[in-house]
Amino acid sequence: MEDEGATSARTGLVFGAHWALLAFIASLGVYYALALLLSGFAFHGRIGLADLGPLILLAFVPNLLLGLGPVVASRRWGRGVRADFGLRPTGRDLRVGLACGGFSLLAAYVLNLVLMQVYGSRYLSDSTTDVLRGMSSSIGWLVFAALVVVVAAPLTEELLFRGALWTGLAHYRVPPWVILVLTALVFAQVHGEPERTLALLGQGIAIGAARLITGRVSASVIAHATNNLPPALLLFGGA
Repeated sequence: MEDEGATSARTGLVFGAHWALLAFIASLGVYYALALLLSGFAFHGRIGLADLGPLILLAFVPNLLLGLGPVVASRRWGRGVRADFGLRPTGRDLRVGLACGGFSLLAAYVLNLVLMQVYGSRYLSDSTTDVLRGMSSSIGWLVFAALVVVVAAPLTEELLFRGALWTGLAHYRVPPWVILVLTALVFAQVHGEPERTLALLGQGIAIGAARLITGRVSASVIAHATNNLPPALLLFGGA
């Protein structure tokens, strides 16, 4: 007969691993598979990218899956997204999130200055914001793009990194500061911008600090949204 401690130790395990880690691995795998598939369609001329609209949809569909996996897994094997991730913002979440988002912008500014000394002025020309600004589009698509950058992307990415991955690592008693750095490293790598990895790492640590301080994903979502707000506003620079 199993003792109570052994039974509770396996609570939340699916196929021998914590459900949050499985959600992270599965979501990231599907994200890359779908992104590769859609990129193949685009490069073979099946999806026209002359306008901003198709590009947003092309980028957002895989991104949506980053947050969908943790939500489904939490509802199926966890206690629900509110209990597992703390998605209902509080006043403290707002204050901490805004502060950490500000520090993220500061870190990005300082680290980008350093990286510009290494890569030169061409370093900034490859940013997603510059690409989107250079494409023809109506104001409606620009507003939609800004909402994706400020609302949708922070929510889905934080559910994956500071939600599923953080929760899974915490289940195995990984020290919080190690989780902070690891999630920031994965966050930087998934963005797929090698020249900006150092800056993204700094931003990831600042954004993740909101989760570390409050213990809630809603705070890191607010920090992430704050970090993404200036680039979103730049989309309208050429409108």
